Amino acid sequence: MERSPEEEDAGPAGQPPAAADPAGDPGSGVPPAGPGAASEALAVLSSFGRRLLVLVPVYLAGAAGLSVGFVLFGLALYLGWRRVRDGKERSLRAARQLLEDEERITAKTLYMSDRELPAWVSFPDVEKVEWLNKIVAQVWPFLGQYMEKLLAETVAPAVRGANPHLQTFTFTRVELGEKPVRIIGVKVHPSQRKDQILLDLNVSYVGDVQIDVEVKKYFCKAGLKGMQLHGVLRVILEPLTGDLPIVGAVSMFFIKRPTLDINWTGMTNLLDIPGLSSLSDTMIMDSIAAFLVLPNRLLVPLVPDLQDVAQLRSPLPRGIIRIHLLAARGLSSKDKYVKGLIEGKSDPYALVRVGTQTFCSRVIDEDLNPHWGETYEVIVHEVPGQEIEVEVFDKDPDKDDFLGRMKLDVGKVLQAGVLDDWYPLQGGQGHVHLRLEWLALLRDAEKLDQVLQWNRGITSRPDPPSAAILVVYLDRAQDLPLKKGNKEPNPMVQLSVQDVTHESKAAYGTNCPVWEEAFRFFLQDPRSQELDVQVKDDSRALTLGALTLPLARLLTASELTLDQWFQLSSSGPNSRLYMKLVMRILYLDSSEICFPTVPGAQDLDRDSLQAGSSVDRPPRPCHTTPNSHFGTENVLRIHVLEAQDLIAKDRFLGGLVKGKSDPYVKLKLAGRSFRTHVVREDLNPRWNEVFEVIVTSIPGQELEIEVFDKDLDKDDFLGRYKVSLTTVLNSGFLDEWLTLEDVPSGRLHLRLERLTPRPTAAELEEVLQVNSLIQTQKSSELAAALLSVYLERAEDLPLRKGTKPPSPYATLTVGETSHKTKTVSQTSAPIWEESASFLIRKPHAESLELQVRGEGTGTLGSVSLPLSELLQADRLCVDSWFALSNGQGQVLMRAQLGILVSQHSGVEAHSHSHSSSSLGEDPEAPGAPAHPTSPVVEVRHRLPHGDSPSEAPVGPLGQVRLTVWYHGDEQKLVSIVHGCRALRQSGRDLPDPYVSLLLLPDKNRGTKRKTSQKKRTLNPDFNERFEWELPLDGSLRRKLDVSVKSNSSFMSRERELLGKVQLDLAEIDLSQGAAQWYDLMDDRDKGTS
Repeated sequence: MERSPEEEDAGPAGQPPAAADPAGDPGSGVPPAGPGAASEALAVLSSFGRRLLVLVPVYLAGAAGLSVGFVLFGLALYLGWRRVRDGKERSLRAARQLLEDEERITAKTLYMSDRELPAWVSFPDVEKVEWLNKIVAQVWPFLGQYMEKLLAETVAPAVRGANPHLQTFTFTRVELGEKPVRIIGVKVHPSQRKDQILLDLNVSYVGDVQIDVEVKKYFCKAGLKGMQLHGVLRVILEPLTGDLPIVGAVSMFFIKRPTLDINWTGMTNLLDIPGLSSLSDTMIMDSIAAFLVLPNRLLVPLVPDLQDVAQLRSPLPRGIIRIHLLAARGLSSKDKYVKGLIEGKSDPYALVRVGTQTFCSRVIDEDLNPHWGETYEVIVHEVPGQEIEVEVFDKDPDKDDFLGRMKLDVGKVLQAGVLDDWYPLQGGQGHVHLRLEWLALLRDAEKLDQVLQWNRGITSRPDPPSAAILVVYLDRAQDLPLKKGNKEPNPMVQLSVQDVTHESKAAYGTNCPVWEEAFRFFLQDPRSQELDVQVKDDSRALTLGALTLPLARLLTASELTLDQWFQLSSSGPNSRLYMKLVMRILYLDSSEICFPTVPGAQDLDRDSLQAGSSVDRPPRPCHTTPNSHFGTENVLRIHVLEAQDLIAKDRFLGGLVKGKSDPYVKLKLAGRSFRTHVVREDLNPRWNEVFEVIVTSIPGQELEIEVFDKDLDKDDFLGRYKVSLTTVLNSGFLDEWLTLEDVPSGRLHLRLERLTPRPTAAELEEVLQVNSLIQTQKSSELAAALLSVYLERAEDLPLRKGTKPPSPYATLTVGETSHKTKTVSQTSAPIWEESASFLIRKPHAESLELQVRGEGTGTLGSVSLPLSELLQADRLCVDSWFALSNGQGQVLMRAQLGILVSQHSGVEAHSHSHSSSSLGEDPEAPGAPAHPTSPVVEVRHRLPHGDSPSEAPVGPLGQVRLTVWYHGDEQKLVSIVHGCRALRQSGRDLPDPYVSLLLLPDKNRGTKRKTSQKKRTLNPDFNERFEWELPLDGSLRRKLDVSVKSNSSFMSRERELLGKVQLDLAEIDLSQGAAQWYDLMDDRDKGTS
């Protein structure tokens, strides 16, 4: 065995060499003591001196009269620093040894000698690239020389010029060391694009780098000695071109944060103090993440004049994942009491991470099975590579306890579409329940309405679900205005959508800045949102230009993209901004969702399961399976009554003459807008209009109310107010005077009521009567019911040209309201799983029309469902297969009706006289003005007297049913024509009746009213309301002449009188307003019955 020189000097037995004679006896053969002994003595003295210096702080503390606590605190700080320092050094030594011995250990494991691994040895998915490591090792010294020149000639002058206190800043030592960066492995991913190459490099750097800096003016030295960096670096080569160098640019980034450990020297030794160590590493990692961690990239163009640099640096996302953090179960208990004798529970919360996107849930106190019910939306840039990580912690006053984590590759969500499962927590116990949905990015707005309707049914917190994503590529600006003194500005840009604001970097000393940055916004409703752009100086005090862009413009643009110059307002005449705006609709394609139960089940095509196949066709469902949100909608009835003390905006003669205002009210709720009529020249207007809108219980919704003055050019603002929808849904009723905001004066009287659908038809007739009584002249007919429809699927649709399956979609229509489903590509058995809701005004007369059409093939079949059938069904619901009208194909659909019973109309008191409702006890909100003649209060007393069926025999000419009453709140006489029965048939054909009303003694057109005409019936239903503006005493002096007529023929203007009745209003109790049948008389007869 070979021996080292040290071992030879030690002698044959390994003994140390004999000590030299201090006298240096020449005859002994031992050399005299030389410089080695002096250096050893110096080392002993320096070691003693360092230990003696430890006592200096103790002496100084005693001399200054300080407490012993200061000494102990300093000692503890030093021990903590020493512990962190030693830990870092041990970690560096272990990592270096592992890298140095990796090849030897691998060879030994494979029972090979110390020679290199053969070229055919590789690892699964990841390939070793030792040839590349050898190249890097040979290049490393020259890279060190380049870094030394870069830091000394470029970085140091920039630091010295940045601050006058750093004018003596210099790099005293720059050495990259002998340990180069190692690439542990390379994985090449198959890219979906042909002009792109994806590589993942597993980078590991455990280096002996040493960089020292000094500020001589302050005798300050600092630096680092040794560093570790481990992570996966993705390299993208794109675009590939047909010209040299073939690759247009190289993009590099870390998919997730790399691990970092730095060994500090000099003054930066303080960063190794416990607490500061983790803080400094976190700050440095944040800086690296802002530069090299997704979504940030380092782009290196390889060809001149590379196009779309901003899009290469910030490409469009691959998709969006909607993460529903639902619950957890079986978590471990971390809270202890009485020094651990009593075991408590935990206060869990969750951290959700995807790349640099992090979300924190709320804390659930003392629960090992918490329910969060929170939703987050994350942008996915790279598939494969990115992971969803969920960590669960127990909240504590000092340090939170770790309860477990789970990780999932986003590629699995992309493949499945939707994943809904309990995932085990690693490093702890228990499971976490997640629902993960992959939202594709659509290039057109065809499915936007469907997405918005779907989102309304999602209960999402803390933020409502998004319907689209907006990517803004901020390129450059031109001819921005100069600052005072003709100084060049330092422009930066603030971009805002609602309450989300992003800022660009500042471009210093130019009025033609180039930014080339990208920003992303989630949009809840792009039809009503706006992008606000503010170009400012970096001090934020000077605005250089502004731009407000309605995002609805992108909905009509090609591929939802605008790529152009935008003129800036409040800026120079030629100031403009170049941006590219790209919108994408977020769509969850439920037709692609599958939950395979056996291996390979996801590969089966539903249409391929023919008779005789070895694969059994799944059983056909008998009923629909809607989600839990189906049928939970309510209807909000909004009654805009009046306003007071509005500000005057109209001016005449150049502002010398002050006028009034022409006010109207604009309402926004649940993606819909309503607007009242304009009241001319009135600062105390009265609108008395009723609007209805279908609402869900999504938290955070608000009813936005704005009052404007109508003008020829731009309407003037008169005030606004926001009402929380949650407050109204919880209380059920709100009647208040709302003080308008952002204006000196003005208030608005608003009445809001929640109508909850009831699955019973017992109260329908009363609801119809109440609606006719509280109907206002300016409003459309009030809804009596809410129809909820869930269309699940269709089967056996006819094929195109006999062989090819169609691409079907369906339209659901009630009256003038329609809903179109998504289009399912090429299948005769589409699965839609979509819901729609409709307001129903006349359930007896309306019907649901379903039409199935094929894209480019026309109608495939239809279904007509009269709502009268629902009124006879159990709980007003039908859930079954419906045959299409063409005789081929069926649809599975659920339709359910809910009667909208007003809690403040008296129907509850009339139908259930012994029951009480908290919502109906006090219709007037506290502090609101009393309205003793309000119709909402009066109807409570009218209904018991009305609508009682008469047993008296019907006259020979038939009867007409009327309600006549006086609306004291509006100073109007109101008459409702409900219908007729048993009319006389004078000829062979049935009459086409209508009712004419005339207020005597006036016979002019101003008092004449007429219903619509009903075709060929002796028992017409009208349910139409008519009003006359009259004082009460004037009404009592009138007579109401009611005539039932019919057209004689199609070409004739003659009218056949079927019967009439004349009501003396002085003999009728106009305060009751009860519906009553009146016998029709001949023209000769007078009087009433």
